[in-house]
Amino acid sequence: MTADYLKQYADAGLYTMQGRLLPPQDGRFQSFPRGQWREEIELTAQAGLRGIEWIYDLYGVGANPLETPVGRADLKECLAGYGVSVVSICADYFMDCPLLRCTDEELASRLERLEWLIGICPELGIGRVVLPFVDNSRIGSLDEQVKVIGYLRQVLPAAEANSVELHLETDLAPEPFKQLLLAIDHPLVKVNYDAGNSASLGYAPADEFAAYGERVGSFHIKDRRQGSTTVPLGQGDADFASLREQLIRFDYQGDFVLQVARGVAGEEPVWLREMSELSAEWLRGNRLV
Repeated sequence: MTADYLKQYADAGLYTMQGRLLPPQDGRFQSFPRGQWREEIELTAQAGLRGIEWIYDLYGVGANPLETPVGRADLKECLAGYGVSVVSICADYFMDCPLLRCTDEELASRLERLEWLIGICPELGIGRVVLPFVDNSRIGSLDEQVKVIGYLRQVLPAAEANSVELHLETDLAPEPFKQLLLAIDHPLVKVNYDAGNSASLGYAPADEFAAYGERVGSFHIKDRRQGSTTVPLGQGDADFASLREQLIRFDYQGDFVLQVARGVAGEEPVWLREMSELSAEWLRGNRLV
């Protein structure tokens, strides 16, 4: 069934991480495109993509339409006008302002903001929030794992009330990540799998999916060399052949979001269409080269 699902998904079009259809702003590789988010929605439709994983980050605060009822209504109208969907939010705010290694006052404010973000999702038809625990927000110790479990339990009532899944993106090895998920043991807490980050860390897809394959809820398509940076698809160490086997084995039925390396500035729509077509061929069972 999953093989058919993957082919059908490829035919319907993939999602893109926000900002990838526009040149980087202020030298940032990934950020909310202040002042250009409407333009990107139009470009998404032109590139043949299904939709956008919307970014909520510190850089975009004050310009992100998610922040106000008027802004959210404007966003819904713009999306409907171009036939583009937003079903997920990438909460990069919590990389800028992590839930870990902060004061009690900062933590309370950040958890309140996360609950607010979860609370606006139904208004926009958004079903998941991706929470990154990588780089500045990485989980660095067993004690921090315990803290994260506690914080997630604190916001789960808001997630339940709004039917919003929390997808965790971490750099934890397969077994520690499995133990974290088992400790939470809640159907709304799932894994955001990032192919590039796992390749950079040297994790084998078979080991990761054996540990928590049934909890993978969303998938970022990206390629990286081990111990290094993001590269164009097929030029890194992500084992896409094995990944497709694991997706089929665990009957994955989630979304695919392009978070690929950037091409030439100013030619983003052409580049992303090319990466989308390449990814679609992979989903259909053809070799990603």
